[in-house]
Amino acid sequence: MAEAIDHAGRPTARTALRRRGLGWLALVAAFALLAALPWVGGRDVLGLFMGDTARRGDTTLRLAVATMRGQLARFERLPQLVAETALVRALAAAPDDAAIVASANAYFKHVGAVIGASDIYYMDLDGTTRAASNYDTETSFVGGNFAFRPYFYEAAAGGQGRFFALGTTSRKRGYYFGAPVVDGERVLGVVALKVDLDAIEETWRGGDDEIIVTDPDGIIFLSSRAEWLFSAIAPLTPERRAQSAATRRYADATLRELPMAEAELRGGHRLAAVTEAGAEAREFLRLSEAMPDAGWTVSVLLDTSSARRQRLTALMLVVLAVALGSMALAVMVQRRARLRERLQMQTEAQAELERRVVARTSELASVNVRLEAEIGERKAAEQDLHKAQADLVQASKLAALGQMSAALSHEFNQPLAAARNYADNALTLIDRARISDARDNIGRILDLVDRMTSISKHLRSFARKPGQELVAVNLAEVVAASREIVGPRLRDVGAALIVDLPADLPLVVGGPVRLQQVLVNLISNAADAIEGHADRRIELAAHASAKGLRLTLRDHGPGVPASQRERIFDPFFSTKVVGKGLGLGLSISYNIIKDFGGDLRVADAPGGGALFIIDLRAAKAKSKARA
Repeated sequence: MAEAIDHAGRPTARTALRRRGLGWLALVAAFALLAALPWVGGRDVLGLFMGDTARRGDTTLRLAVATMRGQLARFERLPQLVAETALVRALAAAPDDAAIVASANAYFKHVGAVIGASDIYYMDLDGTTRAASNYDTETSFVGGNFAFRPYFYEAAAGGQGRFFALGTTSRKRGYYFGAPVVDGERVLGVVALKVDLDAIEETWRGGDDEIIVTDPDGIIFLSSRAEWLFSAIAPLTPERRAQSAATRRYADATLRELPMAEAELRGGHRLAAVTEAGAEAREFLRLSEAMPDAGWTVSVLLDTSSARRQRLTALMLVVLAVALGSMALAVMVQRRARLRERLQMQTEAQAELERRVVARTSELASVNVRLEAEIGERKAAEQDLHKAQADLVQASKLAALGQMSAALSHEFNQPLAAARNYADNALTLIDRARISDARDNIGRILDLVDRMTSISKHLRSFARKPGQELVAVNLAEVVAASREIVGPRLRDVGAALIVDLPADLPLVVGGPVRLQQVLVNLISNAADAIEGHADRRIELAAHASAKGLRLTLRDHGPGVPASQRERIFDPFFSTKVVGKGLGLGLSISYNIIKDFGGDLRVADAPGGGALFIIDLRAAKAKSKARA
């Protein structure tokens, strides 16, 4: 909308007031943004810093899981190896033999000390312990019955037993492995091995992060915080209590629920708030990974206070930046008001500039008129150039016809002389009433006339200018016509043209007359190349290719030197002696093939000679050819 100005070109008081109002409106909007920023961007900023905390905790989690898996994998196969020893088999066969039991006790104690196992013991099928590595301690397993443990009845069934629990006798936590002692298909007893994981738990304590390991019921049995042991992070329902009591996983330890409340933050992060007795709730970022083989879930709890402090710092920086931006905006509004006043004073100068632009535009228009005239002249010159090129192509063909005229004269004279003889003989035969023989002579005369007519037709087609439209061309017909034209030249030099054209060749895109001109040029050049050589074969072959059709022409002459291949298709470049050619045939042929959308190149033939390769596009549908 146009601003109101006075007669001196300055803004009116109303306009100035409106500008001040817009400036104050911008300031109010900036302060509103400051007030809303903590609510609008707070969650996203917190999610960003929580992501950084999660990446740090992920390393701790992977290390803890890898340590526990390595510890369990270290002992996993040992119970089975112990169960397969001769002494254990003898103990299973005679569990009441005191000598064997004593030997087994000593053996278990020795093996446990060597491998670092907490306990190793043997139980019969009733679950009664017959020998143990702790036989000589106050908490000896000998005589104890552990048939209620899953590691026992899973191994007694012929499988591999695994179970984590608090020992009912030793009152120590451990992971139990069970392996059956078998005799053929019969299970005689079970060897159990207990692994102490307290050493791993000790390495977790004193760190910045909290690590807990929970069983399938959500009860913590390993923790960097001792006071969290045997606490449940899930509600302790009667079903869960009954399941733990059935296996006596935690013996008579008191189970309780850990006061933990979980929530999910934007970005998929899980937050856990733990409220301990006599302290405020502490918030953690919880990362978990399951260990399906052991039935555990390992979790790392990372304190979020650092992330929240970082969020607060970031928000304060953003608020400060917005405040500074608002101040800058206010200054900018003031400056813009002054600039507008200056711009208003420059109106007359701008009007003068516009008048000068109009004058300059008029001058440019006249220059454009002259340029258009020059462009028209250049287009006319370009059309003349194209016409000269077409005339040059036609002149090249006529020159080729001139070179073949001597051979064609001989080609026509022979049939004419023969026809004259056959006509004279026919008259004599008619006079002698030998009508049948005269009819045969007349038939031979007609055959000779047809032959000369065929040669003449191909020469007329070759000599006249072709149309420029690209059509579907039958290569076999073009080769046949070209062969008729170059036949005299080939016979003159004693050359043999060997043609290999499969019957199922596709039609190609091109012009029949211009493609015929290319073949005549290439075959004529090949005839010149092999003149005077022992091997005077010229091989013309074609086959279908990925893009359409590939045509190759090979001679057994001296070939084309590598230094001349880059120039062989240049106009007026010739490898023949002076007077034997204009150097235009290959250049014209190259441009004709390019017009067809194909490619023409030269290479060394295997065994010597030149090899010309023509790639042509396949036609989509057969159409009527133009000259």
